[in-house]
Amino acid sequence: MSKDQEKNNFPLENTDKPTENIEVTDASVGKDTVTDEKKMRIPLFSKILLSIAAVCAVLYILFLNIPSLSDFFNRHISPFVRGALSYLTTWIPFSLAEMLIILLPVIIVVIVGIGIKKYSSSWRNVGVFCVVILSIASYIFSTYTLGFVPAYHGSTLDKKMELKKEKVTVEELYDTAVLLAEKVNEESKSIVFNGAGSSVMPYGYGELNSKLMEAYDKACEKYDFISPLHSNIKEIILSEPMTYTHISGVYTFFTGEANLNVNYPDYVLPYTAAHEFAHQRGIAREDEANFVAFLVCMESDDSYIRYSAYMNLYEYVASALRRKNESYYLASYCTLSFGARAEMRAYSSFFKKYEKTIVSDVSNAVNDASLNFNGVEEGSASYGMVVDLAVAYYKENPDTSKKPQ
Repeated sequence: MSKDQEKNNFPLENTDKPTENIEVTDASVGKDTVTDEKKMRIPLFSKILLSIAAVCAVLYILFLNIPSLSDFFNRHISPFVRGALSYLTTWIPFSLAEMLIILLPVIIVVIVGIGIKKYSSSWRNVGVFCVVILSIASYIFSTYTLGFVPAYHGSTLDKKMELKKEKVTVEELYDTAVLLAEKVNEESKSIVFNGAGSSVMPYGYGELNSKLMEAYDKACEKYDFISPLHSNIKEIILSEPMTYTHISGVYTFFTGEANLNVNYPDYVLPYTAAHEFAHQRGIAREDEANFVAFLVCMESDDSYIRYSAYMNLYEYVASALRRKNESYYLASYCTLSFGARAEMRAYSSFFKKYEKTIVSDVSNAVNDASLNFNGVEEGSASYGMVVDLAVAYYKENPDTSKKPQ
């Protein structure tokens, strides 16, 4: 090759330089693409949860204003929501809700750690992280709205049962208390009491659960407002500390679990379990859950379950009677068997340890606020309103006992 040819080739080599520039530009584009890929996007599950929550917000407003819609939803749609949640958690041998509460500090630390590690690279990613957290919170709102709100805002139990709830007189309270005392006495004949005076449940929680499911099966056939469902009661691990809150049981709508405080005396447990099962089946108001628990226990073939229901309902009625007239209360109390009176004294002795605590005051305030939010103006006092239902129910079976002089 001549020198001239070499010179002529030189510019040709230089013409390749723009190609090198293009390659650099392509590399730059590649870097931009990588940066774009690091930008987080809202996950599909978050979009789904937020969409469901948006629909639930509309339904919530409708439930507040249209009782007939609440009744329809609670009878035909909500049972599938509550049932699905119950079936998903019933195989877990412990209370998932309790475990989540116990582990809440750890869960918060883990979530914050993930947020810092994966979502803190830009404000956009921080926003995505917040949306993800909001979507998880919206799950709680959605399960509450779909499974529980209609039960609070539908027609009341007295209307469903065609009972006449009227202002209760002292005489009616006395009649009902004496009638219940007679039932307590009848059932207590087959009950075993320990040395402290407390009755002894003659089986474990598994058998109690089976007996209550049998009773609920019968009750569902008799009362069409009770949704059919088979589930398991969950024993609270921290039952003793929970007793300081004065809570004997709780239904957690976001896990579908009926939870039982097993630290309470035995005679409280069957009735309380039946109460939480009532919530699980669409009976939201506390006085109504108390009365449905009573009705269900009456369907049981087991004397201890019936004893538990009669004894607990008697205590509600007797407490109301005592506030109205002390002599009438004492008269009804004297009709109780020795074993039943020993049971009440043993319970008073047991409860002294937990009676007046700051924790119980806070728990009661939170419960009051929750019930008020759900339209129950009476708050925690609504538990005792089961008395009105009991009196109305037993008016159909008038007592012939003489009034105390």
